[in-house]
Amino acid sequence: MTEKIGYGVFGLGVGRSHVSGALKADGCAFVAICDIHEATLHRVGDEYGIAPENRYTSFDEMLRRPDIAAVSICTPSGMHRDHAIKAMKAGKHVLTEKPLEIRLERIDEMLAVAEEERRLLGCVFQSRLAPAYRFVKETIDSGRMGKLITCNFHLKWYREDSYYRKNGGWRGTWAMDGGGAIMNQTVHTVDLMQWLMGPVSSIFAKTGTYTHDIETEDTAVAAVTFENGAIGTLIGTTCAYPGLEVSVQIHGAKGSIYMSNQRIVLFKMADDDSDFSEEKRVLELYGPNRPKEADAQAGIKTGHAGQVQDMIDAVIQGRPPLIEGREGRAAVEIIQALYESAKSGREISLPYQPEVVGV
Repeated sequence: MTEKIGYGVFGLGVGRSHVSGALKADGCAFVAICDIHEATLHRVGDEYGIAPENRYTSFDEMLRRPDIAAVSICTPSGMHRDHAIKAMKAGKHVLTEKPLEIRLERIDEMLAVAEEERRLLGCVFQSRLAPAYRFVKETIDSGRMGKLITCNFHLKWYREDSYYRKNGGWRGTWAMDGGGAIMNQTVHTVDLMQWLMGPVSSIFAKTGTYTHDIETEDTAVAAVTFENGAIGTLIGTTCAYPGLEVSVQIHGAKGSIYMSNQRIVLFKMADDDSDFSEEKRVLELYGPNRPKEADAQAGIKTGHAGQVQDMIDAVIQGRPPLIEGREGRAAVEIIQALYESAKSGREISLPYQPEVVGV
């Protein structure tokens, strides 16, 4: 008989996507849910048909169940360390929403406990599962683009003030969000940048708060240098009315790729000598007109559902999750270096170990 495990989800904001994914996942015996707000707990429980005995307002009580093998931590970012460590010490494997935590020293504590307790610790960066991004990663790693020269990773979204006031107003605070438009929204783009382009060696940034009444930045622009010698730009904002795209442009000595919202819009390789017939095929597979149903039809699990499935598989198979905690640390290190650069007016080199940011 195929092994099945119990799965728990703590925090039912973005955690709803984890609940949905776990309920559909192969190898999941049941889903338990937890939220400190009873109304939210029962609303989500009723929506997804979660049995009353699998609903909790106490995280400690849910963790006492021996039949739960893994949990998703979907609470505010500045709470991830405490909740993840508590879960791992209770014998559970952990998948933590992005960012893994808001401070490197807290992440290092989480990594140490995972090692001590021999628990798996994964981080949610579901953009990596998108077929177009995986194809771009394979293309870069194959060497077809030649030496990487430059890149642009830009997130231009829009958030109203009401967004920052919701759920107790933790977003846009240093204590719970760890930053603003970069740490919360652009963290996915930062992860993609270092995953595709390679490790960052230095960063020089400017930040500002332009249209929102928050402690942290709603806009940041940075010049980035990579260990391979490439240079690029990173932009993140929640002021781009009415909400634009996430765009990725990568240029190598032998090729260029443009992407918009997880779709490839330009694919030019110097070794495609057949009137760019390859580009036509690539755009058919990964371009703007790719049907949304294509992934499901091909049996591909993407997004949160894909990461929850991977976590369940990792627990059953005794292997690391697709995105381990140390990879989640890399994005936070880049972001904290960005904030230090904006604060000090200096270019900051990595590896970077901050003192205190946002105070």
